[in-house]
Amino acid sequence: MFSKKDLEQIKAKGISQAKLAQQIKNFEQGFPFMHIVKAATVGDGILRFEGKEVDDYVKMYEAEMPKNQIFKFVPASGAASRMFKSLFSFMENYDGSEKAIKDFEGDDSFGSVFNFFKNIKNFAFYEDLKNAIAKSGGSIDKMIEKKEYGQVLRYLLTTAGLNYGGLPKGLLEFHQYGNKTRTPLEEHLVEGANYCRDKDGIVDLHFTVSPEHKRLFKNKFRNSGQVVANDNETKFQSYFSEQQSYTDTIAVDLENQPFRNADGSILFRPAGHGALLENLNTLDADIVFIKNIDNVVPDNLKATTYRYKKLIAGVLLKYQKQLFAYSKQLSKLENVSENLVNEIADFLQKELCNEFPERFAQMHLREKVDYLTQKVNRPIRVCGMVKNEGEPGGGPFWSKNADDTVSLQIVESSQINKEDAGQMAILKNSSHFNPVDLVCGLKNANGEKFQLRDFRDPQTGFVTMKSKDGKDLKAQELPGLWNGAMADWNTLFVEVPIETFNPVKIVNDLLREQHQG
Repeated sequence: MFSKKDLEQIKAKGISQAKLAQQIKNFEQGFPFMHIVKAATVGDGILRFEGKEVDDYVKMYEAEMPKNQIFKFVPASGAASRMFKSLFSFMENYDGSEKAIKDFEGDDSFGSVFNFFKNIKNFAFYEDLKNAIAKSGGSIDKMIEKKEYGQVLRYLLTTAGLNYGGLPKGLLEFHQYGNKTRTPLEEHLVEGANYCRDKDGIVDLHFTVSPEHKRLFKNKFRNSGQVVANDNETKFQSYFSEQQSYTDTIAVDLENQPFRNADGSILFRPAGHGALLENLNTLDADIVFIKNIDNVVPDNLKATTYRYKKLIAGVLLKYQKQLFAYSKQLSKLENVSENLVNEIADFLQKELCNEFPERFAQMHLREKVDYLTQKVNRPIRVCGMVKNEGEPGGGPFWSKNADDTVSLQIVESSQINKEDAGQMAILKNSSHFNPVDLVCGLKNANGEKFQLRDFRDPQTGFVTMKSKDGKDLKAQELPGLWNGAMADWNTLFVEVPIETFNPVKIVNDLLREQHQG
């Protein structure tokens, strides 16, 4: 299947032949569907805290914050092109004819191009767009008056002006503060200053970015980071990493043979956000917050975000402390009693929602100790969950694992067998979804880093249909970072307010009240 030249290409990427063979096998056999037992709901897999309980967890985290090495981990490689999909289409097809103008004015829905132009002055990037057009000798007001909408978009989306269609989402101007603006990158810096500050007053942030945008991110941080640091009386250390080449996956044709580029080389593709497990694995941190680049709000709405970030971190510290205590007790075999084993088993099952296999009850004491030792010595994550209001994406479920255990998992709809009416009924009736709001504990009771690769489920990947050069191909994604890549972690779900979830999927989302400040 592979020539000498192919093998050289594979070796250069750092991919083993065994891993490649497994990827091709995955294409041939497909990935098994997840088996969800029931949706996680408040009181049955999802914790809800109110009033004083929230205050107590917040205070707990604030007291412990200076004692820990904390990182804010932000997946930021997403290109902004998807945000502007409708604008690109309009720009390419609009010809200024009466029919084109009529069609334009006939759709005044929230996401429409008409609504974009109607509210164009309310976008934080408006002044920059206006200046880019003026720099070329034009006037945005006159262009709009003459209904030259395509020209305006050309200055917004292409290298003729701001090139927003070619930038990463994290570097677009999202929010207006008087005569200043902030990008998502800067908003994450502000957030970090408020809940990730260590004992030295330093805030560590790690952004995963695309190779072609790394320099732009670094320049933006260099130019703006000190301003935000001064405003918040802190210091920032920012790190920018890329998806590792060895996490790429091979693409195949419809016959499951390696897909070839025009020059005969094998096509490899980035393996999705699951590949970021390798980036996360490099962090030497006690506590890591994970949140997507586009889920940010202006300052006037940040208080709720801060409060609930500290809440879930407090929950993590409480449960982690108990797991550490149990880990140390289990390591002293001579002192492990039947009562202690039962106490730890109850904690893992009732508090951390692990359902053990039937064989656990028949195990000898030493077998139970080994089993429980493995269960307490794992990374831990606390995941914020918001009430489902029709948003796409994964949700919280009780899921059956390959070893016959049942545990809490974040499951994407694409992982569910659409032909199974029972599974679809569970999916349809779920009450919450995953906004990507996590806090993670990456070290064991002795302060040593876990090897995160040891706690993923390689059988939870995805196969998708793509095309290149007019030819169909099949692509493969690694288990998602908060799905299969964290499948064997100790997991807690906590309800957080919908106000903490404000992603920007299309450009007109920036017109929503939450982003207008």
